[in-house]
Amino acid sequence: MSDKPIVESAGPGRGDHLLVFARVPALGRVKSRLAAGVGPDQALAIYHELLAITRTAVTEAGVPTTVWLADTAGPEPTDTEAREWPGMTTRCQEAGDLGQRMMAAFGEAFAAGAHRAAIIGTDCPGLRAAHLTQAFRLLADHDVVLGPATDGGYYLLGLRQPQPELFQQKAWSTASVLTDTLADARRLGLQVALLPELRDVDTAADLAAWRNKNWE
Repeated sequence: MSDKPIVESAGPGRGDHLLVFARVPALGRVKSRLAAGVGPDQALAIYHELLAITRTAVTEAGVPTTVWLADTAGPEPTDTEAREWPGMTTRCQEAGDLGQRMMAAFGEAFAAGAHRAAIIGTDCPGLRAAHLTQAFRLLADHDVVLGPATDGGYYLLGLRQPQPELFQQKAWSTASVLTDTLADARRLGLQVALLPELRDVDTAADLAAWRNKNWE
């Protein structure tokens, strides 16, 4: 495994594709664990803030991007639902659990000609363009790139080809996701690189730590 420091790359390579999993921002429909501590109005405001941070990182990275939206009203996102992502392709997430939905998004990217694909969420205020460019650079000589999150999950997963077993038999949104994914990768003989660990904002305690710049 590799934990090389983040450095800037010259730009996206041919065949790179970024996938963003996001929700349509709506009151009472986003950041439920955070809303339990700070209320739905503030949770929605924080989600808008996190979307802006993610959007800036994606835009600065300059990688072709598809944003996969949850909680859309119909089979295709409306202009209103897609307005947080100007200039980017938006699609509706498939049915199924998180693993099934991510696997479908990766499958579509590779079927469309991607050579390297990476997926991120929208919960990580520490995410920067450098993390994204680092991930794609590492995919030049690794099968899998993971961005560990402090809660035991991951904020980024990058692949050079479909790996369905990485999305199966996982207890999503629990502290075992990263460990289980690494175990699957080892079992499959895949070369793995790790990005720096970052912290998501999922709870009121996470929010307080972010606001206080205390991420330990």
